[in-house]
Amino acid sequence: MTITTDIEAILEQIYTQVSPSVVNIRVVQKQEVMFPTLPEIPGFPGFSFPFPQGPQEYYSKGLGSGFVWDKEGHIVTNNHVVAGADRISVTFHDGATVSGKMVGTDADSDLAVIRVDMPQDELQPVELADSTRLRVGQLAVAIGNPYGLEGTMTVGFISALGRLLPIYSESSGSRYSIPDVIQTDAPINPGNSGGVLVDCNGRVIGVTSAIISSSGANAGIGFAVPSAIVKKVVPSLIKNGYYQHPWLGISGISLNPELAEAMNLEPAQRGALVVDVVPGGPADEAGLRGSDRQVTIDGDEVRVGGDVITAIDGEPVTDFGDLVTYLARVTEVGQTVTLTFLRQGQETDVKVTLAARPGQKEQPEPAEQQTSHAWLGILGLTLTPEIAEAMELPSDQKGVLVEQVYSGSPADMAGLRGSYKPVTIEGQQILVGGDIIIAVEGKQVDGVEDLQRILQEFEPEQRVSLGMLRDGEHIEIEVTLGERPDSTP
Repeated sequence: MTITTDIEAILEQIYTQVSPSVVNIRVVQKQEVMFPTLPEIPGFPGFSFPFPQGPQEYYSKGLGSGFVWDKEGHIVTNNHVVAGADRISVTFHDGATVSGKMVGTDADSDLAVIRVDMPQDELQPVELADSTRLRVGQLAVAIGNPYGLEGTMTVGFISALGRLLPIYSESSGSRYSIPDVIQTDAPINPGNSGGVLVDCNGRVIGVTSAIISSSGANAGIGFAVPSAIVKKVVPSLIKNGYYQHPWLGISGISLNPELAEAMNLEPAQRGALVVDVVPGGPADEAGLRGSDRQVTIDGDEVRVGGDVITAIDGEPVTDFGDLVTYLARVTEVGQTVTLTFLRQGQETDVKVTLAARPGQKEQPEPAEQQTSHAWLGILGLTLTPEIAEAMELPSDQKGVLVEQVYSGSPADMAGLRGSYKPVTIEGQQILVGGDIIIAVEGKQVDGVEDLQRILQEFEPEQRVSLGMLRDGEHIEIEVTLGERPDSTP
């Protein structure tokens, strides 16, 4: 056999083994839009206005992917696929379609579990691989339902490991990151969300979740929530309906030679520099200190002077991602960990008892009790002078930089473009180059909080005009807002 036929045989085996476990998920959300009721016109009795009046019900539909977890009928998918759904239907590889019932969701890992009633002999659960053993260059195969095309397989490689996928927690008003995320060049498109990324043995290494693209379609950069996190979160969602993330209570950046020099440390020193300590949080109670002075590095203002974490439970911390990944992979709420850190060049150990991430409820509210807001479907970042400069814009330019456009969202359907160019600002790498939202229906947008506040004035299915900067040019784009499925703007 040639190399080509060997690879074809492997891929055929993977598809035969895995495709019966992958399902198509369709969701329906009922929304009510209030139209003004107009009075009768004198002299025109019985005149019928050619447009709706009063409350009108509308239905929005979405689709995604999922996979069979066990013989009890539990199906795993992305939180953003099913959150807020009034009706969920699940279609299996043989065409059988059944209703799904929500079991549990976790927006902070973008995972959810639904349940279907199916005979056990018709359910084929997946097999999980250990994502901590992956290596860049290994085969990666995605199976899902892009654009509703059921049972689609795409092939690529693992492009990078240990990525941090930023998320925003509305309940706490804080930004977190899904750690240890897998990056792949296997084509991922809208509708793939919640599907599987598998290895050469057909074992699940991750749940396909997001893409980076200037157009909203595949651009060779896709992300999957790793199986190591899936294995921790999903059993808790099945048992409790929620998952509590262990929380240290700091924000920080990775130490680099320039930051080390500014703190009179050896240029080769690595670690996680503590920038802020949350008052009353675990780190605060343990006595950790944040940064207390500003320096200018390559024209950027950066806060320094805080503790530099170099190890957790004896495991080296070379950057901030190492710390976040260890907390997610290894620890639980209530667990006590030992942090090794540098303070003014002196090494110290301290014990910290981890708490639950703020704002996480022990029980998710029933869908009918959740507050519904119009949804755009982006991950945004308030434009700062430093970001504006990196995009060759005036330093006083205001707005919201579109970092990421969620697949299948209203923003995606309207053609908004996410960021793609990595730059380092204040010691932290971010992506720039995306659209910048500067107004909604003529109302000025100065930052993320403005955008969220203005969007709350609208209802799902309303059409709004966005004023934006694209490559420095002012444009207007019409967007039909949706029902917000998670905590994104």
